[in-house]
Amino acid sequence: MVIVILLVVLTVLVTANWYLWRRLFRDTTRAPGLARRAGAVLIAGGWALAVGALVAERAGAPFWLQRTLAWPGFLWLALSIYLLLTVVAGEAVRPLLRWFLKRRAARVRAPAAAGIPRPEPVPAGAGSGETGPSAEPAEPAEPGEPRESGGSGGSARDGGGVAAGNVADPSRRVFVSRVVAGAAAAVAVGTVGAGTYGVLNGPAVKRVTVPLAKLPRAAHGFRIAVVSDIHLGPVLGRGFAQKVVDTINSTQPDLIAVVGDLVDGSVKDLGPAAAPLAQLSARHGAYFVTGNHEYFSGAGEWVEEVRRLGLRPLENARTELRHFDLAGVNDVAGEDEGEGPDFQKALGDRDRGRACVLLAHQPVQIHDAVDHGVDLQLSGHTHGGQLWPGNLLAAAANPTVAGLERYGDTQLYVTRGAGAWGPPTRVGAESDITVVELASREA
Repeated sequence: MVIVILLVVLTVLVTANWYLWRRLFRDTTRAPGLARRAGAVLIAGGWALAVGALVAERAGAPFWLQRTLAWPGFLWLALSIYLLLTVVAGEAVRPLLRWFLKRRAARVRAPAAAGIPRPEPVPAGAGSGETGPSAEPAEPAEPGEPRESGGSGGSARDGGGVAAGNVADPSRRVFVSRVVAGAAAAVAVGTVGAGTYGVLNGPAVKRVTVPLAKLPRAAHGFRIAVVSDIHLGPVLGRGFAQKVVDTINSTQPDLIAVVGDLVDGSVKDLGPAAAPLAQLSARHGAYFVTGNHEYFSGAGEWVEEVRRLGLRPLENARTELRHFDLAGVNDVAGEDEGEGPDFQKALGDRDRGRACVLLAHQPVQIHDAVDHGVDLQLSGHTHGGQLWPGNLLAAAANPTVAGLERYGDTQLYVTRGAGAWGPPTRVGAESDITVVELASREA
């Protein structure tokens, strides 16, 4: 079954890339040559870098190699997605543009045809080689038009027009292909460029108020800075981590919740990149739960590292703050290592008369949260889809893609995350750090 799926995926990729090459390079050139060969090398080389970047990251290749492959490989992934989307959209424009050009050419030819003088009647007995004052001098041909010769000028001109029309059709197709391909490439490059700038510029701050029925009046206005999916790795490094930390601290939260997918790599490679987390500052401290990517990167080592940096890991554990309980569960990816989520351990013996906020990386954990009487679950994982239309795929796999929703008596808030996985690019899913302000019904 796995082999069948791989063959289907490979077939789709090959077909899609052949289609891209055809529309961007074959259809925009008149004959085989350097441009077509360069296009094939560009597309095949881009995918070789992309696959190499993915394999190098997952296999734990030397970090210098990961960084070398990551930027061009991951950016090609994003660019190829939007090249494909824009070229497909261009299929609707292509026939309209051809129709417009054909109509315009017809309008240009019509007045010219109407202005062609008809030959004067020749008196009977007059020779074809007549000379003298009555002979009309031949008019000079217009630039680019065939010159008339003798009495057959009219038919020659008509024949030339037919020939020109026949030649114009392939030329018009090449012109249309170049216009559509150029526009598609410009839109794709602009989209990826803007989306990459948005990520590298750092996450925006969102503010959400969440009323909790069990929250006492004294805790009204308690602010939790929620950050997820920072994804420090071969692309996003120490400088990005510093931006995230500075943004969080600027909100002056009461508590900080880091809800998973902090890193894509080992402590050895990314320890220096994560060092700015030691600067996180909140009155009630900073807490951490694992995401699925921690289990690809050595979760045990990272739990100890974030503890060393001053964050408190909640591994299927709970802490009782003054006015509510704060709990955290491991990510479901930990099940393969015997370290999966344990809601009973984290929540089984708590006083359900107190409000409870749960940190859980994936939104799918909401159903267990409902069963255990959690008031609010804070999650990430989805990236809001990251690259449109990825939000449609994210919606198929998660109960909530982004924002606040209610499930029975439990509310779920999902942040889009601060960073990006794979391409350092977001389209239609702006990165964020969310300040969740708890509100008491009593207030």
